[in-house]
Amino acid sequence: MSTTRNRRTLAAVLAALACMALAVTAFASDGGDAAASGMYATFWALVPPIVAIGLALITKEAYSSLFIGILVGALFQCGFSPVDTLNTIVSDGLVSAIEGNAGIFLFLVLLGIIVALVNASGGSAAFGRWAERSIKTRMGAILATFVLGVLIFIDDYFNCLTVGSVMRPVTDGHKISRQKLAYLIDATAAPVCMIAPVSSWAAAVSGVAADLDTGVSGIQLFIRAIPYNFYSLLTFVFIIGLAVMKFDYGPMKLHEMNARLKGQLGALENSGTEMGNSKGRVIDLIIPVIILFVLCTVGMLYVGGFFGATPWTDDSLAGDFIGAFGNTDAFVGLPWGGLVALVLIVIYLVARRVLSFKEAMACVPKGFIAMVPPITILTLAVSLKSMTGALGADEFVRAAMVGASKGLYSLLPAVIFLVACLLAFASGTSWGTFGILIPIVVSVFDPSSTLLTIGISACLAGAVCGDHCSPISDTTIMASAGAQCDHVIHVSTQLPYAITVAAVSFVCFVVAGFVQNAVICLLLGAVLTVCTLAALRTVTGKAEAK
Repeated sequence: MSTTRNRRTLAAVLAALACMALAVTAFASDGGDAAASGMYATFWALVPPIVAIGLALITKEAYSSLFIGILVGALFQCGFSPVDTLNTIVSDGLVSAIEGNAGIFLFLVLLGIIVALVNASGGSAAFGRWAERSIKTRMGAILATFVLGVLIFIDDYFNCLTVGSVMRPVTDGHKISRQKLAYLIDATAAPVCMIAPVSSWAAAVSGVAADLDTGVSGIQLFIRAIPYNFYSLLTFVFIIGLAVMKFDYGPMKLHEMNARLKGQLGALENSGTEMGNSKGRVIDLIIPVIILFVLCTVGMLYVGGFFGATPWTDDSLAGDFIGAFGNTDAFVGLPWGGLVALVLIVIYLVARRVLSFKEAMACVPKGFIAMVPPITILTLAVSLKSMTGALGADEFVRAAMVGASKGLYSLLPAVIFLVACLLAFASGTSWGTFGILIPIVVSVFDPSSTLLTIGISACLAGAVCGDHCSPISDTTIMASAGAQCDHVIHVSTQLPYAITVAAVSFVCFVVAGFVQNAVICLLLGAVLTVCTLAALRTVTGKAEAK
C-alpha cells in the first residue's frame, strides 16, 4: 500500500512540476535572465536539492528524484526558458558531471572488476569461512568492520569501496543487514579522513587554509582542529556503544530484524554474492587488497609530485610526503593505482591457477555492470550540485553567516556547525562546504584565539555531518556501492543515527565556545553519547540477542 502511495505521490509531483514549467514558460519572454537573477543568492538556490532530497526520502527512488531536482534548478537558472533549460541540463549538468568525474568513474569500474575477480577466484568465500570461524558474534563483525574502516584513512572513496568488498562476506555470514554495513562504512570513511593528517581530506583543508591569515600553515591548523572535531570523534564512540549494547532503533531496527530472523540481508540483485570456486584461499583476498591499497597510495603520491616532476606538479615536492598529498588529485591518482593493481591482480590469480585468463576477462563486464547504479546516481548528484552552485547557494550562506556573527560570538561555533550541516546536506559536498566557510570563519575570529580553532573544527565537523546525511553526497553514494544496497534505504536508515550524534555534537560546540577545553568537551560528549544510547535502548526495548 505504501509503495502505491509513494508512486502516486511521485506522479502527482511530476505532474505538478510539468504544469508549472509549462505555465511559466508560456509567459516567459526575454525577461528570463531577470527571473534567474532574482533567485540568485537567495533561499531559492537551496530549493532544488531540497526538492530532490525530499522526493528521494518520500518515494525511496533516487534517479527520478535527482533528475527532478536538476530540472527545478535548471528552470530557476534559465528563467523557465525551455530551450535554455534543456541546454543547461545537458551541457552544464550531465556532460560536465561526466567530464569532471571521469577519473572516479574509471576507478569505480576498476574496483568493480577487482571485486568480481576476487569473488570468482573464491577469495571472498574463503575469507568468509575464515571470518565465520574467527569472528564468533555479530558484535565482533561490527567492530571488525569499524576497525578496518578506521585503518583505511587515505581517501574516503577508497575506504568505502574497499571496506565494503572485504567485509560483505563477514557481515553476511553473521546476518547483518547491508543497510547496517553501509552505515558502518559511511560512518568511518569521511570522519576518519577528517581527523587523519595524512589523507586527501587533510590535503583539501590545508589547501583552502593555506593562503589565509591564520598565523600557521594549513596543515597545522588542520591538526589543531582535530580534538574539537566532535562529530567525527563521537561517531566512533557511537558505533562502539551501539555494538556493545547490541541494539538498533529507527528504520535500521526493522532491517536488522529481517536480516537476523528471516535472512533478508537487503542486498541488491546484482551485488555479486556468489563466491566463486573452492580453490580460493584467504590469501587470494588479502594480496589483491594489499596490492590495491599500496598502489593507490603510490598513485596519489606520484600525482602529487612525491617522486619528482609530473604533468600535475613540478619537482619542488619531491620527497615531501605531506606536500604531495596536499597537491595530489585523487581523481587521477586512484585510477592510476587501480589500473596497475588490476593488471597485477589478474597476473597473480592466473598464476595461482584459481582462474583462467578467459574467466578473468569475463569479470570485466560483470564489474562494470555492478557499478552502473552508483555511477548513474553520482552523475545526477554532481549535476544537481552544479545547478545549486550556479544559483549562488554559497553567496546566500556566506551572507547568512556574516549576519549570524553579530552578537553570537561565543555561540558562533555552534552556529557554524549548524550552517555547515545544512549547507553540506543541501549541496551534498563537504569539500565545497568547508571551502566556502573556512575563509568566513577566519575573517570572523582573532587568528590567535582558541575560538578560531574551534570555529574551524565546527566547520569541518558540520561538513562531515551534512555530507553523511545527504542522499546526494558522493561519499554516501560510495557507501551504498560498497555495501551493495539500495541507496535511498541506506540514507533513511542512517539518518536517525547521524542526527543523534549531531545533536550531541551541537551541545559540545555550545559548551566549547565558553569552556574552550577539548578534553572537557570530549569527555562531556562521550558521556552524553553513551547516556543517549542507554536511554534509546530503554525506550526501544531489550537488546537484541546475539
